[in-house]
Amino acid sequence: MTFEQEWAELRAAAAQRSAMRLNSLPAEGGGGGGGGGDLVVNRDDLGAIGNDAYGLRVRLSKEGDLARPSTFDAAIALTNGNFASGAAVLKVHDFWQTHLKTLLDSCAHISNHLDYTKAQHAKDEAKIEGDLAPISKLTEYMK
Repeated sequence: MTFEQEWAELRAAAAQRSAMRLNSLPAEGGGGGGGGGDLVVNRDDLGAIGNDAYGLRVRLSKEGDLARPSTFDAAIALTNGNFASGAAVLKVHDFWQTHLKTLLDSCAHISNHLDYTKAQHAKDEAKIEGDLAPISKLTEYMK
């Protein structure tokens, strides 16, 4: 077998594997209003992750700020005492505050996004079921 023939066979096999396939449900277990939706998201898992992100945000907002006042006071005292490290401690203080705010915002974003995802999934599932219901009726009539 030549290289060109082998290459053509491999390309044809890859194209066949990646061709779009439509999945369908068995005739007796149709999607629609049967209760077992095709679009699956485990809402309990999303809720747990969102809750953890919210809990982390609450703890970080309290515990992540504990050292701020004393760090700032130390930076001022060192600066007033003509120590060069005062400016460096103030930089650390500002750096921490910036990153703490970013982390708090990220936790809130994760929590809010998962809440939104749960709600949107429920809406999408209801719409899909509603859109497919007329098709299910047509299929029944055509049998």
